[in-house]
Amino acid sequence: MEQEQPVRVGRRLSAIVAADVAGYSRLMGLDEVGTVRTLREHRAVIDVIVARHGGRLVKTIGDGVLLEFPSVVDAVECAVAVQAAMAQRNEGVPVDRRMLFRIGVNLGDILIDGDDILGDGVNVAARLEGIAEPGGICISSSAYEQVRGKVTVEFT
Repeated sequence: MEQEQPVRVGRRLSAIVAADVAGYSRLMGLDEVGTVRTLREHRAVIDVIVARHGGRLVKTIGDGVLLEFPSVVDAVECAVAVQAAMAQRNEGVPVDRRMLFRIGVNLGDILIDGDDILGDGVNVAARLEGIAEPGGICISSSAYEQVRGKVTVEFT
């Protein structure tokens, strides 16, 4: 009797970006229809920026997105471009109605499950997004090591 071999799980090293809207529930409480419409409009802009930087939308999660990039430099430059575009789109919007994204960027090993990605590399990106300031970007040390001196932004 032949024993079945376990199926090998696919892995790869990727730049992972997790982003969501800070205070989304509060915004929905103020104006559900307007918030959904604004988020849809923002996502259309973000989709163009992601494509321009060679990224891939893995999935949307409520008010958030999970993105994958083959280059961490492209991932960080995309995050910076998204925040710049969102700052411009928020000009003239009352402070309590602004839609501010928090973005986390990690360079890590991921598991591949069809079109989805999983694993610690994704989890770290999500945790970084959770600690990013509204309108800000938080990157992992592994991402920083690769982008230091290659992107025109200051890190603190």
